[in-house]
Amino acid sequence: MARQEYHHGMDPPIFPKHDPAEAAFWDVRYKERFTPWDAGAVPAELKAFVEKNPAPGRVLVPGCGHAHDVRFLSESGWQVDGIDFSPEAVEAAKPVLGPFADRVRLADFFGSVVSGPYGGIYERAFLCALPRSLWPAWSQRVGALVRPGGILAGYFFFDPAIDRGPPFALRDQAELDALLEAHFTREYDVPATDSIAVFAGRERCQIWRRK
Repeated sequence: MARQEYHHGMDPPIFPKHDPAEAAFWDVRYKERFTPWDAGAVPAELKAFVEKNPAPGRVLVPGCGHAHDVRFLSESGWQVDGIDFSPEAVEAAKPVLGPFADRVRLADFFGSVVSGPYGGIYERAFLCALPRSLWPAWSQRVGALVRPGGILAGYFFFDPAIDRGPPFALRDQAELDALLEAHFTREYDVPATDSIAVFAGRERCQIWRRK
């Protein structure tokens, strides 16, 4: 019997308790097709950026999930390395990627098998999937992986009212600045125009340049 697809408005399934820092937390959600963070499409700001800018070199997409963005960037001629540490997420990405299935692999963002330098890292619902205790390590890791002059670009989720997660929200811009300003300079910052329900009204599209 086929599994039922979750739709917004349905009661979410009850899952075993796992730490979101562990792959098992995400495996069970992909296995049961409970992925309300997945837009199922490519965001407008990313399309506009690709139309106006050349590829910055190798691009890393951490926590790529279903990998819609990985496919879009690949089709646009970009050299993309999509990674996810959830085996179920990687399997879910394959039918989305089609001829670009080799652009996604099973890997831990914090592990040694992921190595730079990258010309860019694309952020979409990865930082907010990480427990806050891992944010300092994320900050150091993006600084180490992106080459000088490269970019960290994508979407950041802000909501001072959220204490638990995932999604784990940034409290304000100052908190993100504190994480990134040692290695990056913010060059672009606008409200996201087509966020999905989980992030609507609380997401900003930003580009940070590696110093």
